[in-house]
Amino acid sequence: MTLDDYNEFCGSLPHTTHVVQWGGAHVWKVAGKVFAIAGWSDGGTLGVTFKVSEVGFDILREQPGLRPAPYLASRGMTWIQCVGDESMDDAALADYLRESHRLIASKLSLKQRRMLGFD
Repeated sequence: MTLDDYNEFCGSLPHTTHVVQWGGAHVWKVAGKVFAIAGWSDGGTLGVTFKVSEVGFDILREQPGLRPAPYLASRGMTWIQCVGDESMDDAALADYLRESHRLIASKLSLKQRRMLGFD
């Protein structure tokens, strides 16, 4: 997935905002909460970080081209970083980004979810 593809896909999800921060990372948020981060990994490929379920974390962290997200996973959060396409094609990555968006949105307050039309 290219950076343009990543930004276009994340922008197509409901109630998202985009900001470039943390040294040039493309950060996507839903209601102000981060659900996806992309930046350049070692070797010049796009590294994409996203939230997953606990089961997803246990499975994905063992796959080639995927790893627990630096900083986030070391603090007990279930975030994965995709740094290659060995285990995940663009369609699968899009599915995980969509699920990350859903997971983050589901943790919003009931008032926020209703205001945004998630409930």
